[in-house]
Amino acid sequence: MSKTTLSDVARRAGVSTMTVSRVLNGRGGASPETSDRIRQAAEELAYRPNAVARALKSDRSGIIGVVVPDISNPFFPEIIRGAESVAMRHGYNLLLCNVIESADREIDVLRVLETQRVDGVILCSARLPEKPLLQALKQYKAAVVINRSVPSAAAGCINIDYRQGAYEATRHLWDSGRRRIGIVAGPETSHGAAQRLEGVRSFFASVGGRELGIAHCTPDVAGGQTASLQLLEAHPDLDGLVCYNDLNAIGALKSCGRAGRAVPGAVSIIGFDGIPLGELVTPPLSTIYVDKYSIGQLGMRMLLDRLGGKFTQQSILIRPELLARESSRSV
Repeated sequence: MSKTTLSDVARRAGVSTMTVSRVLNGRGGASPETSDRIRQAAEELAYRPNAVARALKSDRSGIIGVVVPDISNPFFPEIIRGAESVAMRHGYNLLLCNVIESADREIDVLRVLETQRVDGVILCSARLPEKPLLQALKQYKAAVVINRSVPSAAAGCINIDYRQGAYEATRHLWDSGRRRIGIVAGPETSHGAAQRLEGVRSFFASVGGRELGIAHCTPDVAGGQTASLQLLEAHPDLDGLVCYNDLNAIGALKSCGRAGRAVPGAVSIIGFDGIPLGELVTPPLSTIYVDKYSIGQLGMRMLLDRLGGKFTQQSILIRPELLARESSRSV
């Protein structure tokens, strides 16, 4: 079945295509009776304007692309909700793309969004190397990246202070009496994971110690379970785990249960991100809390400023907070 065109509506209403275009785009040019007839014809024929053609003509699509590495990770929906709350107030809609932790998929999605002529893009936790990332961002009128640093000419940046957060997480376990601490380190390709490791090592350097072991993994429950089991088997005396995120930490809780290592009696565990699920597991999970909803709001405001030619804030650094619960309690 062919798509209804502007000419179809014009024939049904008995007017020119130019008159239909003016009426449907709110530019007037017809009597109230003719305008009503045109709108009725458009409704009867289920006419929908070509969004891409409209964007080409007006240089504005009203759509913002949002790219996340994994929509099933509870960290990202809160960012999306925050961004959407600001976008809707300014007449924009979001087009969400999930790249499934794949750099190849990420570059494909960025090209698709470009062909759809989105007005701008918010890119969360980019997995692309620097050169192809900067090349892709050049194609957009405005861009914001979250959890990644790029030159201000390419995009605005919102980063979480992962170094300081991981430093505080390690210090928290140390202060609770843990000395044989392993690291469930997340993906090797993650810039945030590298920053967390820097924070962990910075703390150990301050006390003259070092981590007991490091295991990289996927940023999900299964990855955390596999990595923590590796550490527990390699280091039977391990008594603390600093985890890349809360999902990894929940996986570590499962591993400790399987290995007969009580939490927090034998092993203290701390995660990162502060997702709601962490409060519901047993024992409730200590974490480094990040206000994800606010990050989404800040990202969208920064993008709208850049679309408007304002570059008042090129980068923002978010300081996370320690949220101590039962999983890291001193015993």
